[in-house]
Amino acid sequence: MDVEDSLSENLSGEEPSVSDSESAVSSCSYEQFHLFDEGLGLVKLVEGEKVYDIIKRKFMMSFERLGVQASVVSIHKHVYLGVKEQARLNSFQIYAKAVENKCGGNANIKYSWFGGSKDDITKIVSYGFGLHEMSQNNGLYGSGVYLTPDSSPLESACNSPVDKDGLRHLLLTRVIMGKSEVVPIGSEQCQPSSEEFDSGMDNLQIPTKYIVWSTHMNTHTLPEYIVSFRAPPSLAGFVRTKRQPCEPTSPWMPFPVLISELSKFLPPQSVSLIRKHHEAHKERKISRNELIQRLRHLAGDRLLIAIIKSFRTKAVTCRIFTLVKRVF
Repeated sequence: MDVEDSLSENLSGEEPSVSDSESAVSSCSYEQFHLFDEGLGLVKLVEGEKVYDIIKRKFMMSFERLGVQASVVSIHKHVYLGVKEQARLNSFQIYAKAVENKCGGNANIKYSWFGGSKDDITKIVSYGFGLHEMSQNNGLYGSGVYLTPDSSPLESACNSPVDKDGLRHLLLTRVIMGKSEVVPIGSEQCQPSSEEFDSGMDNLQIPTKYIVWSTHMNTHTLPEYIVSFRAPPSLAGFVRTKRQPCEPTSPWMPFPVLISELSKFLPPQSVSLIRKHHEAHKERKISRNELIQRLRHLAGDRLLIAIIKSFRTKAVTCRIFTLVKRVF
């Protein structure tokens, strides 16, 4: 069950509006969260509260499923009480209603994660998303902010450095997805491709990234919760071990050879992008797993599997031929 579904079921029994969520917070008793400045408008949720337990359970399940030992230290909520904060809240509600009308009654509002430093998170809470957050994503899916689904906090946690207290911080934000379009790796898109779409995804069936365009990043998002937690130093290693069932990889085939073979079948533009991603991997800008995912996206599994199988067959034949020569 998604976070928003769980919150809905436990808090109001129906899809909560943002104002419903705000009233739920203001009616409860919370103590101030002193890791951040009190002027940020953050209140600490108490363990045992329904919202706290729902978010913690969802967070921990994702980490435990991948064998990551993590512990939630605190969860706190951003309340929209001041004049400026109320304006941000009202703006989100207006855009949500507009997208709802455009999409036939469903604005498709999701919860999603964003990982950053403590300083990043406080700036987003205070001022919204900015150019700094956009620069962290290397522009792989165009110009915008990249969020991860509520079921995948680990992906965002990799972008969250440890602070002086040994904590990492994740932002759980609502996002108006509306109707999403697929955005390919290497895209230079900075806004919806047409009036039909409102957001982007890397995969419509099993998304791992929500792309919120720079034109929408502060009208279609509403930061609501900050989860502070402890986790192992190298989280990227756990992400890299997540393997797809039929991932077409092989230690027998060097990437340069694979790229050379792909150039016989793919258009020059695609081959150029593959070379670019390979260079980024060699410079340690992206992980091997990220390189493979981009390769699969550009070439397709069927072609990759065929090339790798052919290479294996040739390699085995070559070794047999060499052994035969040695014998005779």
